[in-house]
Amino acid sequence: MTAGQTEADSSASAHGTGRIYFWQGGSLWIGDAQGRTQWHGHHAQQLAVALRGSFRFRTQAGEGWTDYDGAVVPSDCKHQFEVSGGTTVAHIFVEPETLQGRALTARFGSSTVAGLPADAIHAAASILSEALRANHSAKAMVEAAMSVIAELCRTALPEEKNMDPRLPRALEYIRSNLGNNLSLGDVAAKVGLSESRFRHLFVEGTGSSFRAYVLWLRINLAIESAMSGSSWTTAAHQAGFADSAHLSRTHKRMFGIEPTALRLRVQE
Repeated sequence: MTAGQTEADSSASAHGTGRIYFWQGGSLWIGDAQGRTQWHGHHAQQLAVALRGSFRFRTQAGEGWTDYDGAVVPSDCKHQFEVSGGTTVAHIFVEPETLQGRALTARFGSSTVAGLPADAIHAAASILSEALRANHSAKAMVEAAMSVIAELCRTALPEEKNMDPRLPRALEYIRSNLGNNLSLGDVAAKVGLSESRFRHLFVEGTGSSFRAYVLWLRINLAIESAMSGSSWTTAAHQAGFADSAHLSRTHKRMFGIEPTALRLRVQE
């Protein structure tokens, strides 16, 4: 870590208020934000769209910030995010192994933050702002987010690949057992594969290591639980974390802020 990055991290402080909506393969975080995150990276791709104001990203310590009204952050791209007061932002997270995730990679690349086209930003902001103003149901908000994703993917949908049927079974088993101890070998055995073969199949199908993928699902489960009313300690245990401190460290590493800095409500 460079001296510049250490200094930037020590001064980072961000918080947000709003709503959060989850679905299998993604989530929508929408509301008001302020401040600067610490350096972080996450498994999911991130679509960020300003509904009011603008925001900034950078991917190297010591480099200048770039202003955006809309941007895509690829999977596992280390970055900082900064926003001034009075800004309303929608963050849509898309798991990169999904068809939509692969389409986003095909269109915007996988190396660094990319700006969204002006027409796409306008369309996305209009869709999400109208849904937010109308106080739509969770189902309608998810549909609005999915329509934004679909618009961005329309010109870049990859060919559907024949996926080994054992991988979807493994992913479903993982999702159903996040609160339990999960090892690569145990999941491989559940679908009748050797550990080495399953490791290769998993990385090929998800673009992620087993550990990183499980951690991403666990952090989302913990956030969903906490924002629905559970204490952070209870949420940590439900999602398979050792304790709330483990959850807090993971949250900061993935999102750049303490989980207690969020004032989001899970909408059902």
